[in-house]
Amino acid sequence: MVYFLLFLGLLILLAGGKFLVDGASDLASFFGLSQGLIGLTIVAFGTSAPELLVSVNAALKGNSDIALGNVIGSNISNISLVLGISAILYPIAIHKSILKLDYLFTLLTSLLFFIFAFNGMLSRFEGGIFIFLLFVLNYYFFRKIARVDTDLGESGVLKKTQIIKSVFFLIVGIVGLYFGSDLFVDSAVVISEKFGISQRVIGITVIAIGTSLPELATSLIAAWNKKTDIAIGNILGSNIMNVLAIIGITSVISPIVVSEAFIKVDFIWMIGFTLLLFPLLRTKRRISRWEGLVLLIVYLVYIYTLV
Repeated sequence: MVYFLLFLGLLILLAGGKFLVDGASDLASFFGLSQGLIGLTIVAFGTSAPELLVSVNAALKGNSDIALGNVIGSNISNISLVLGISAILYPIAIHKSILKLDYLFTLLTSLLFFIFAFNGMLSRFEGGIFIFLLFVLNYYFFRKIARVDTDLGESGVLKKTQIIKSVFFLIVGIVGLYFGSDLFVDSAVVISEKFGISQRVIGITVIAIGTSLPELATSLIAAWNKKTDIAIGNILGSNIMNVLAIIGITSVISPIVVSEAFIKVDFIWMIGFTLLLFPLLRTKRRISRWEGLVLLIVYLVYIYTLV
């Protein structure tokens, strides 16, 4: 039965990703927002919802390794697993704004995350700083990222029914991702615990991959539809959201204890993957299929070292 629930959760995730991309793309054109901006904010926050649920619940139950491993593992899998598979499916074009804004903020938040965690504790004060930066960053995105011309159609008036449909798709997508991830993760944990895996490894691998499935589903569908702005914006935006929103909210609710293994191993891998991404983004302003394969292989090496 648990294996059936695992598969069912995956199907709900894929359906939710399809609705989310469709709704977000339509809203982007309706309101003159670039697809990259929608991917970096609305879609990224929607797909990060499972991480928030898992981390808050784990922290409240005293399972700090799961709460922290979920976010670190998710950030690693987003850059390597999700981006790698998406690029293999369809090469991802990189605009200048990705390097100047999205990637830069992703790197800076990852470094700040490591600095705050280095003393072995993420306090409520540090969580408050993350939440403050979250509001500042989103305000900056909506003020500075370029808009696009709105297509008003022949009548010159936005159809109310179209907007309602887009919002409906967006909400259905987020709800589907939320429940799909919850079902998938619960089933995966039950299966994994049978093998006596530690909470840190469960958090970084099984739970992190499970909660990254919304990003994977959303990015794969976006790449398949050649909407690569949403694919890359969703991945980088999700990593930013994971740190500022997920760790911020979780540590404000309940301070997170950071074990030594995270400092010596997992944080290094997370920052290493983020730095590895920079030259890949700069080469010909696209992530090719072979570069996506490189990201995927390095991720498998990381998982191998854990197991």
